[in-house]
Amino acid sequence: MSSYVQALLADVGIGVLGGLSVYMILAVGQLSLGNAAFMAIGAYVTSILTVWNSWPLAPALAAGAIASGGVGLLVGFPALRLRGIYLAVATLGFGEMMRSFLLNFDLTGGAGGFRGMQRVSLEVIWLWTVGVLAALLALERSRLWLEFRAVRDDEIAAEMAGLNTTRLKLLAFSFSAMIGGIAGGLFAHHHIFIEPGNFGFEQSVELVLIPILGGSEIALGALAGSLILNLLPEALRFAADWRLAVFGALLVVILLVRRQGLLDPSLYRLLRRLAGDRRG
Repeated sequence: MSSYVQALLADVGIGVLGGLSVYMILAVGQLSLGNAAFMAIGAYVTSILTVWNSWPLAPALAAGAIASGGVGLLVGFPALRLRGIYLAVATLGFGEMMRSFLLNFDLTGGAGGFRGMQRVSLEVIWLWTVGVLAALLALERSRLWLEFRAVRDDEIAAEMAGLNTTRLKLLAFSFSAMIGGIAGGLFAHHHIFIEPGNFGFEQSVELVLIPILGGSEIALGALAGSLILNLLPEALRFAADWRLAVFGALLVVILLVRRQGLLDPSLYRLLRRLAGDRRG
């Protein structure tokens, strides 16, 4: 496998994790435009631990995830008092605040960025990606996930049924931040250089697009969405200067044809039945 293909597949895996971080917020009916900030926290914390303190990658990623999750709780508690577009704007503000902080924080290199990380292998990236994806697939079969869905479908009815909606939204926000932290740590050790511009508004929008395009109803939608955003532009290189225009037009077509994303629970169940019939 060429280094080009390996780099592309690594970006797909990291994109899956980033999309899953947004998927956790969408699971309770909220929208965050600041998840790139959690990637930034995970990227810098993981990189500092591996470069300055010579930590192995796995515990450093875990520490980055915990740091991101802790910040997610701190940000989520006041932010989740808001709903809809107001929450989106609040999380957008947090993301820009984090980017500005990193630009002026000399300890981590400021605008000059941070380097010195050892490149992580494609196998390690996908080991973490598959592990997180499997954990979320298991979570989707739990009572906790049913409670998340209840909050998304009707928050008032969920409260009347005795659910602590604030606790559930905070839990989803924290899980989202932790997954984003893992994605950021792997991003840093894949590109072996990070700077605040890697985690700006455009990155947050891309993370939101992944589950929306792939399907925001099931975790596997993040895999489909990441494949689209990372592989489709490469497949359109023949269009030369028109590549991005064609790419944008195709995204619009996908959303018009499949408003729920490429994958949804009904299609997923159908594919599983077809696969079962073929095995039989």
